Parts: sequence; structure tokens; C-alpha cells
Amino acid sequence: QVRLVESGGGLVQAGGSLRLSCAASGSIFASNTMGWYRQTPGKPRELVATITSASTTNYADSVKGRFTISRDDAKNTVYLQMNSLKPEDTAAYSCNLKQTRYDYWGQGTQVTVSS
Repeated sequence: QVRLVESGGGLVQAGGSLRLSCAASGSIFASNTMGWYRQTPGKPRELVATITSASTTNYADSVKGRFTISRDDAKNTVYLQMNSLKPEDTAAYSCNLKQTRYDYWGQGTQVTVSS
């Protein structure tokens, strides 16, 4: 079993920064992909960024140049550095881990950007 625990969400003014963290515990395989997704009420969940165990990254077009995903495998932790935040970044952000054919999700952390 795998457990993901997010932290770092909160309220920030437009133009500000936040860093999200997601710590994974349990049976973590060396080969996996970790990522962040976000969702607002009434809309489907959308990909924000992913990073593989080889450190290959992928970003949604809407966050390229503003957000940076990174990972520390010694700590089984993935980070999302969010800069130049916009009100439209307001959402519940969830951490995801994919390994073999399984998907695991954290409980989510709220990010609110005020204008």
C-alpha cells in the first residue's frame, strides 16, 4: 500500500509563490511517475505537472515557465514550486503516484490565489 500526504497549500496574492510537497510512504518502486493535478468545482481534474523517476518532466501549457516540479527520491517526496501565481490557479491540488498499473492519490491541498 502507498500513502501520499500533501502540504504547502494556502492563500496567496496574485503574483506570489507557494511550494507544495507530497511525501510518499509504503511500497514505493524505483520506477514510477509522480505528479500534481488540480481540480475546481464543476470541472474535471487536470494535469499540472509530472516527473518520472528518470526526472523527465511534463507540464500543462498553462503553467509552463511559472511552475517547477522536482523530486527527492531519498525522501520519496515530490515538490511543486509555483511562482507568478494567478487567480485562475486557484484549485484543489492533488499528488499522484503511478507505478506498475496502479494509481495512488493524496487527499489534496487547497491553493487560493486572490486578485
